[in-house]
Amino acid sequence: MTGVQTPGRARIAARTLRTDRWWQAPVITVSLLSIWVIYALIRTASQRAYFVQQYHYLSPFSSPCVTASCPKDARDFGTWFGHFPPFLPLALIVLPFLLGFRLTCYYYRRAYYRSFWQSPPACAVAEPHAKYSGETRFPLIFQNAHRYFFYVAVLISLVNTYDAIRAFTGKDGDPGLGLGTIIMVANVVLLWAYTVSCHSCRHITGGRLRHFSAHPLRYRAWTFVSKLNAKHMQLAWTTLATLMLTDGYIALVASGAFSDPRIVN
Repeated sequence: MTGVQTPGRARIAARTLRTDRWWQAPVITVSLLSIWVIYALIRTASQRAYFVQQYHYLSPFSSPCVTASCPKDARDFGTWFGHFPPFLPLALIVLPFLLGFRLTCYYYRRAYYRSFWQSPPACAVAEPHAKYSGETRFPLIFQNAHRYFFYVAVLISLVNTYDAIRAFTGKDGDPGLGLGTIIMVANVVLLWAYTVSCHSCRHITGGRLRHFSAHPLRYRAWTFVSKLNAKHMQLAWTTLATLMLTDGYIALVASGAFSDPRIVN
């Protein structure tokens, strides 16, 4: 016998004695993450309405656009590949790293361990699994690569920042500002906040230091990152929402559903 049925443990037939709605959090997590994944799969595989050439709005789901399938004006980083088949994501080069960064994130581990794997689904609720080996075997040992995905995520955030700067484009290529520009900038700021609030970033800034007094600059950086780290969960969910909002807005403008409200030019 293993887990809660181990000899010496209290013999409780019920899965839990909790009387509150402990199951709501796992259900909500499964629902929201599933909706986001389905949306992202559809949008990345569709290869439609991801770029507004007039204002240089490029969806974060398709950036960087480095294939011959992309419009020429969207290929700011060159053409690395030929034409992709319709079902292949245009940003295939970075999506595996972004997915790896999110999947190995400490908060997301907790979220999908509890909701999808029910390990455990809630505090004081027995999980259905008889064994637990931790993150020492395949595939969960892959979680230890989180710090390396963080390095790549920083580079990708720089690409997203470049896209946001390019979005300050108006008619005839002159500087301009529209609602889409504001949405893209807000998305990038929040993405940076989520990336920097990562536990790996906190360790890089202040880890392995014996005396903070001898490293005042690193201590300030560690203090700033620690404050963001306390909001890591909220930023994890917020950035999923802003990614959908940014991509959805660009899709609507690119498809001609409505025109981008311009503030300047």
